[in-house]
Amino acid sequence: MFDQWRNKNKSTTVNSDMLSKQRRYNSLVRALHADIYRYAFWLCGDKHVAEDITQETFLRAWKSLDSLKDDKAAKAWLITILRRENARRFERKQFDYSDVEQEQLVDVFSSSNEEHTEQYLLRRQIGKLDAEYREPLLLQIIGGFSGEEIAELLDLNRNTVMTRLFRARNQLKDVLDTTEVRGQANG
Repeated sequence: MFDQWRNKNKSTTVNSDMLSKQRRYNSLVRALHADIYRYAFWLCGDKHVAEDITQETFLRAWKSLDSLKDDKAAKAWLITILRRENARRFERKQFDYSDVEQEQLVDVFSSSNEEHTEQYLLRRQIGKLDAEYREPLLLQIIGGFSGEEIAELLDLNRNTVMTRLFRARNQLKDVLDTTEVRGQANG
């Protein structure tokens, strides 16, 4: 009789724990899915790939949800998982490089309407930044992280992050100013 009660009690506890985990996970997805997808899209520039790595990020988050001790750190935790998942994508993929310049490839896939928007120009220029400048900038702009949080995420010194953010913004400003002057001269 006692064993029967003990087994029933264990079953109830397991169900309660699973329900609690499911609720926690669901609220995590509801609160952060849009931010995680937006960052994924900025990393890869492709809607379908962004959806895939976002889904994989949340799958990995579900599997290791118990390791998230502080819910306030959930966004940074998910961004870290996303960055690793994006890196795994390149580990699995074998590229067949040709003599075609990468810039020419980007132009082939862009629509003519999109080329004329400021948003497209800005996205393209951000994409051209070196990864060391692009990633902190995207974490700040898209992720909304502070310099301190970015330093933690990227395992860098805060001053290094702030310098890279400063340089990234200056590089963008220089390119956009040059483009604007060229556009006025042609108009």
